[in-house]
Amino acid sequence: MPDVPVSEPRRRRLVVPAVAALVLVAGAVLAWRHYHAWPDGLILANGRIEGDRYVAAAKVAGRVHEVRVREGQAVQAGEVLATLEDDQVRAKVDQARQAVAALEARLKAAQAALEVAEQEVPLAVASAEAGLANARAVLGKAQAAEDQAARDVERMRALEQEGSIERHRREEAELLLAARRADRVSAGAGVAVAERALANARLGPARIGAKRDEVAALAAELARARAGLDEVDSVARDLAVRAPVAGIVTTRIAEPGVVMAAGAPLLELVDLDHLYLTAFVPAIEIGKLKRGLPARVHVDAFPDRAFAATLDTIASRAEFTPKEVQTRDERVKQVYRTKLYLDANPDHVLTPGIPADAVIRCDSTVPWRAPNW
Repeated sequence: MPDVPVSEPRRRRLVVPAVAALVLVAGAVLAWRHYHAWPDGLILANGRIEGDRYVAAAKVAGRVHEVRVREGQAVQAGEVLATLEDDQVRAKVDQARQAVAALEARLKAAQAALEVAEQEVPLAVASAEAGLANARAVLGKAQAAEDQAARDVERMRALEQEGSIERHRREEAELLLAARRADRVSAGAGVAVAERALANARLGPARIGAKRDEVAALAAELARARAGLDEVDSVARDLAVRAPVAGIVTTRIAEPGVVMAAGAPLLELVDLDHLYLTAFVPAIEIGKLKRGLPARVHVDAFPDRAFAATLDTIASRAEFTPKEVQTRDERVKQVYRTKLYLDANPDHVLTPGIPADAVIRCDSTVPWRAPNW
């Protein structure tokens, strides 16, 4: 029987379904290989790298004088990021320092006077006691000489009455008595002076006590002045806003000239040493996860490099897949948000905002594999 030729339209109607069937079969095979060849002990997820955020804020209120950093700039811990105007505070610091310097000088002088008094007073007392003893010895001799002169006068008077001596001998004895009496009076005055000197010297310990009280009072006043200086110095230091951690500036909130309240944030930073990947895991895989599982993070910028991470947080409720997240199965609509903290960020090559893929290993016997999407 001769072959019946097939018309061109009919041939097309036969080929198109065949090609479509082949495409469907090939797609099914690829899909099977894509989904079923992936080991059960590894879970794929993706998301964006984020970091713990910190706020750099001023401890005191004031007007912003300078902001030294821009968004995206890397900073070190303790680095000055911004400063507030400090004219009034600096004036108070100078005034407090002058007060401290004046009190230090007064205290130094009082301490020197106290040291001198503590050395001189014992010597003065000993000298006064020796002077009084000497004055009393002189008085005793003067009294003895006066008594002898008085006895001589009585004897001369008796001899004159008997006619044994001439009148001038008696008169000479009386003149000598008068001189000895004057010596005794002078010696008595010397004793009185020495007693007053000793009394004054013995007041020295009381003066030492007063000087000690003065030194103690000045020391207390100086301590208060130094505390005041430390306080205004602390306020002056607080006018410099420093980075709480090493990281990258993500938001510059305040600009020069703006008046900020105490505690108001000036800048936001992300700690580059504590980055994490916010990854979304399909709901069908969530039962395999637990905190502490190891993971590896992959980014397009370093295709041959994997960054070790640890599963730290698993959301308690599912959510719809965020629009910016591409899952390996577009039919998966419910996902769980997880946090995978990077074990390290060498040379700070990773920064917040970078999209990344993650492989979470829930079976330690399964070897690691890089994502294949």
